[in-house]
Amino acid sequence: MAEQKTKRYLELQMEELKAAHADNIAQNPTVKKVNPNHNAKNAAIAQMYNDAAEYEADLKCFEDELFLVNKHNFADIATALHEAFPKEERDFAQELNAIVEMGWRDLVEVKKTHPQKQLELIQTTDFTKILDVLNSEYPEYEGDFELEIRALLNARWNNLIAIKKEHIKQELYEINTSGLKAKYVKRVYEKYHGLV
Repeated sequence: MAEQKTKRYLELQMEELKAAHADNIAQNPTVKKVNPNHNAKNAAIAQMYNDAAEYEADLKCFEDELFLVNKHNFADIATALHEAFPKEERDFAQELNAIVEMGWRDLVEVKKTHPQKQLELIQTTDFTKILDVLNSEYPEYEGDFELEIRALLNARWNNLIAIKKEHIKQELYEINTSGLKAKYVKRVYEKYHGLV
């Protein structure tokens, strides 16, 4: 008999706990699970990797852009970049024009391998039409304008990629000199930000 009373008493307590817990959930439905990786120690370690993570994101973006530059037909490069990166507030056609213009200026003024007239045509022509204009103005040209322009674009993106890789290398070196291993810091960063 005493055993039944104890059992009944425990059942009543359990019901009260369930009801209280249900009330708590009803009053605060936005209770989120607490990430066990969110503590002051992990925050400090994750902070060490912030710059490296930003450089890695930039590197990935530049590599993707270079892939698109090499993959698409010349006239479609700017459109492909706009479609692939719609959130970017960049005018890819203008950037491509600037890259080609700077590279061609070097060919004309420094290396002196191309005439000034070509540079003037590039300066006044939209990127998507540069190749057609150069080919129509210089049909006797023995070189390949598309290969030369693509070489300029590749050189520009390869320089950006090399710079970002060097920045990442420096950041990882600084992390290693702090006494922590860069791989460990990266793992903590990813866990802290919920990337893994």
